[in-house]
Amino acid sequence: MNPETKLAQLKTLLNEYTDLVSTIGLLHWDLETYMPDGGSDGRGYQVATLSRIAHLKLTSDEVGQLLEDLTPYTNELDPDADDARLIRVTNRLYRKKSKVPATLMAEIAKAASDAHLVWVRARQEANFGDFQPSLEMMLDLKRQYAECFRPFDHIYDPLLDDYEPGLKTADVQEIFTTLRPQQVELLRAISKSPQVDDSFLHQNFDESIQWKFGVEVITDYGYDWQRGRQDRSTHPFTQDIGLGDVRITTRFMDNYFPSAFFSTTHECGHGLYAQGIDANLDRTPLANGASSAIHESQSRMYENVIGRSRQFWTRYYPSLQDYFPVQLGNISLETFYNAINKVEPSLIRVEADEATYNMHIMLRLELEIALIEGSLEVKDLPEAWNNGMQEYLGITPPNDALGVLQDVHWSQGYLGYFSTYALGNLITAQLWECMAEDIPDLDAQIQRGEFNALTSWMREKVHRHGAKFEPQELVQRITGSKIDQRPYMRYLTNKYTEIYQQ
Repeated sequence: MNPETKLAQLKTLLNEYTDLVSTIGLLHWDLETYMPDGGSDGRGYQVATLSRIAHLKLTSDEVGQLLEDLTPYTNELDPDADDARLIRVTNRLYRKKSKVPATLMAEIAKAASDAHLVWVRARQEANFGDFQPSLEMMLDLKRQYAECFRPFDHIYDPLLDDYEPGLKTADVQEIFTTLRPQQVELLRAISKSPQVDDSFLHQNFDESIQWKFGVEVITDYGYDWQRGRQDRSTHPFTQDIGLGDVRITTRFMDNYFPSAFFSTTHECGHGLYAQGIDANLDRTPLANGASSAIHESQSRMYENVIGRSRQFWTRYYPSLQDYFPVQLGNISLETFYNAINKVEPSLIRVEADEATYNMHIMLRLELEIALIEGSLEVKDLPEAWNNGMQEYLGITPPNDALGVLQDVHWSQGYLGYFSTYALGNLITAQLWECMAEDIPDLDAQIQRGEFNALTSWMREKVHRHGAKFEPQELVQRITGSKIDQRPYMRYLTNKYTEIYQQ
């Protein structure tokens, strides 16, 4: 059998595997949006069954044999060709997944589905004790998962690798060790300046009007409503069910405008990435983002670097004032711009300003590693969280809902994920500096509400490649260096030095 025929057979099997994964994604989306509470048990079994079948499909002897036969064929191909990368990426995925029993994957999927509604209720009640057993079970399963990959440098490595292929725990710790004192120094400098006033943001903003304005902006960004939709959820997220079906969610606070708007633009960034992947990669393992950090670089860019910029609001603030004349009619553009960029330690990660956001992530990484290592017991997590918040940000949560229960990730088994948010911030600034060189009038285009050149640049450099390249490789190809904190610190320092006039 010639290589082309074997490759066609492999693609057929991968299409079926991807269809199963996409269906699981649809079930998760429904779980977090419209599923009635009574569907929880059944949904857990459905997801577990499909996860087991998908795992068996990918790790079958047939896939393994095809990969073995096709590996020499890649030497005949351009190393960057879609087929060459598909074989390489699938090989990596196959080797990793083959180390994990299908029964364990099903258990993790069932536990995640069951834990979600437990977390929702525990958060509503601000009672970590209700969620503790679910988290203990998830941690036990995730340790079993990590143990499948011995030998490793650190037990956290296999979990991190699920979201950042090729990156090690030591790599992330080294980046954060360099970054943290620089961010602390900036925060200390900002704290010496008079605080900006954002009190006018804390008043009633009609939810339906917030929705309308957010839709207007992300439509201008380029979000394709023929291949996407927006809904409400407890925790904003994006679910790509296929390149033709990319769904985002948001949440609203009727007494604080920035919450829904920046959640909407954040998820739009994820959505644009998913919608921009080359159609030739559809229904294969390449039809994903390169990594969670690369995905976060897109969401944080559209949320913050664009959405919190003076250029952006020069164009959109008059429209927002028309939507909310009573609340904002007498508030100047400069006052509004400063307010949405106010730097102040806060309890909730997703509401945090750019200058303090990474401190939330560093704390979560520290706690996750301690939990996986076993040096921190789940029952002691709320106290460790509160102590860490005091150390990192100088504030202590008054209850579990505003503290240890605020994020959905642990209930869903996403251990290894949190550091990708901060890494995404760093990548955002690296990409932005390169893009600004290639598009000299970028700021002027944003000021006019024109995003075609910006998004086209991202489509060409990032989006279309999907998962063809590992994150460090992709960043190196675009920017000339691996993940580097310096552009991000330049961005933060320049922006907040001006706002706080240090």
